[in-house]
Amino acid sequence: MMNIRGVVAIVGRPNVGKSSLFNRIIGDRLSITDDASGITRDRIYGRTSWLNQEFSVIDTGGIILKDEPFSKEIRAQAELAIDEADVIVMVVDARAGLIKEDRDVIKILNKSKKPVIVAANKVDDGSLQDLIYDFYALGVDEVIAVSAVHGIGVGDLLDSVIQKLPEKGKKEYDSDTIKFCFVGQPNVGKSTLTNACLGENRVIVSDIPGTTRDAIDTKFTRDGRKYVAIDTAGIRKQGKIYENAEKYSVLRAISAIERSDIAIVVLDGTKDVEEQDKRIAGYAREYNRGLIIVVNKWDMVKKDSKTMQEYSEKIRNNFLFMDFAPIVFTSAINRERIHILLDKILFVYENFKRRVSTSTLNDVLQDAVLINQPPIFNGNRLSLSYATQSDIMPPTFVLFVNSEKHMHFSYLRYLENQIRKTFEFEGSPVKFVLRKKDLE
Repeated sequence: MMNIRGVVAIVGRPNVGKSSLFNRIIGDRLSITDDASGITRDRIYGRTSWLNQEFSVIDTGGIILKDEPFSKEIRAQAELAIDEADVIVMVVDARAGLIKEDRDVIKILNKSKKPVIVAANKVDDGSLQDLIYDFYALGVDEVIAVSAVHGIGVGDLLDSVIQKLPEKGKKEYDSDTIKFCFVGQPNVGKSTLTNACLGENRVIVSDIPGTTRDAIDTKFTRDGRKYVAIDTAGIRKQGKIYENAEKYSVLRAISAIERSDIAIVVLDGTKDVEEQDKRIAGYAREYNRGLIIVVNKWDMVKKDSKTMQEYSEKIRNNFLFMDFAPIVFTSAINRERIHILLDKILFVYENFKRRVSTSTLNDVLQDAVLINQPPIFNGNRLSLSYATQSDIMPPTFVLFVNSEKHMHFSYLRYLENQIRKTFEFEGSPVKFVLRKKDLE
């Protein structure tokens, strides 16, 4: 698993092409791009790599200083991204030239004391290169001409970003250290769970939602194994995210997930599963970490109204994308079943880094194809030549096929299920990579 070098924030006034640049850098279309200003109101997160260096990228809404709808919220989100970033890319519109709003933005950035690179966007051909020089008046060391739409100059921009990122990740631990984080809504008991795992009170615990502001790392040893427990701020529902008490919650939680081996999604057993719980679980699933679901506060549940089996079925129905994640019921405050949780963390970690032999893997997949052949798609049937495991954390399998286009996601899911029946991957995602191979 590649080490995360740091965080890059993309900021600027509205309608200069920040989201287009973000999409170009991460190679996806996570951000909505539109000519209307203020489309991107919240921070959007992605991850990419350049020169074998992996880093996180944050897209932000345009910084608006005058009183317009959502302007305060957008500026607050941008300032949070700036605070968390290691490097800031300020996007300007080269064709529009340097304007007052650009100077207003740089004043905010200068307060952060972070490295700033100005990306002069919309330089679509060499004849426009001279437009960038006016932006040195912002007092920055580097202005790079780019075209987010066409990809021109983006490589040069990323070269500069890599040079300015920290040499190492923010947190370094021994390679055999098991890192896990608790994520969930406020007041579900994440800090109490952390203390229960540690066996002592090292994290502030309170009945007031939002006591934990930052992600807190705590090292401990159990049965000779080294662990790091990462407690995070509770992630509130959208709409309340701009409150001062919650200003770092989403970004810090995602950062904690990124540098963890296992993400533990904590639910409040006294409540039904909510949409926000599923949204938080989606963050953990998106980053391909080992997964455990903890139902906390089980001591407060009336056993005649709800059983573990009933609640587990409800979780399975709501978290279809996490059906491989084990479920553990705990009472953190009474330290009930904490030993089961710790055993499960070790178990999932071992599965997360499990390797299987190529011969056995191919035996399983060949049997799977014999039992259930791939469906015909556009008049062609998929042919699977062979497979091999290319990586761990998560276990990643390369499938050599006659055409990647003929592999339907439902058949990939079928192959995953066959692999899981044979090999122990509980709690670990399984990743597939398709490679085209000409078959005889």
